[in-house]
Amino acid sequence: MDSRRDFLMSSLPVGYALAVQPISAQAISTDSSGLVAGEVKLPSGGVEIPAYRAHPDKPGKFPLILVVEEIFGIHEHIKDMCRRFAKMGHYAIAPECFARYGDPSKISDIQALLRDVVSKTPDATVLADLDAAAAYAVKSGRADDAKLAVTGWCWGGRITWLYAAHNPKVKAGGAWYGRIVGNKTDLQPKYPIDIAGELKAPVLGLYGAKDRGIPVETVDQMRAALKTAGKPSEIIVYPEADHGFNADYRPTYNKAAAEDAMAKLGAWFKKHGAA
Repeated sequence: MDSRRDFLMSSLPVGYALAVQPISAQAISTDSSGLVAGEVKLPSGGVEIPAYRAHPDKPGKFPLILVVEEIFGIHEHIKDMCRRFAKMGHYAIAPECFARYGDPSKISDIQALLRDVVSKTPDATVLADLDAAAAYAVKSGRADDAKLAVTGWCWGGRITWLYAAHNPKVKAGGAWYGRIVGNKTDLQPKYPIDIAGELKAPVLGLYGAKDRGIPVETVDQMRAALKTAGKPSEIIVYPEADHGFNADYRPTYNKAAAEDAMAKLGAWFKKHGAA
């Protein structure tokens, strides 16, 4: 019996996850001026999980973007990304999809984090949490799900592909270095390569050629699968970028690639009606 089955995270951590310490001096900190930003409680699957949301502090509804975490949870970097998207005019919300299974921020060993939390988090629950986050945002009266986008990094990059095949309301996605193929389990039964033909929205894949965990040949396989399926998604591979090239708090940060990718993603959202 899994001893974590009764765990439920009640609030988001402050600062960065233990597994990513020490934090790089180049870490970006986006202020919340002109924004409504902070933690909220999100009803999902009969419980309340914590989430972070940010949107412009002015009247109206804003294009909705679901923000999907890395394996480190909703720590400061993911909160900061929500604020960045809010500064771009979005209602950004990031549900803590690991909330039932452990607190990623408090685990310093990455292998233990993968084994004890990430591997025990079912894809089906994650997709339901994202649905719940969208419903919460719409219910607030500040989010427009007619302009719905989804984006995520690493673990969240894989989930971004899956969510774009799951929710027919999604207008566009941005998958940052999400694994294309992998070891399937009962809880994680599919990878992006398996659902290329099921995508309901165009996804922009953002990958690094120096990423040893996601070989370029698997990215090429995804490109081929998308072409075969006739899906209008695109994949960009940055020649000098490694895994985590958008993670400004880590040594893998590649400023040029990260800034170019963010600009291209913003244009992608606009092109496909998600901004």
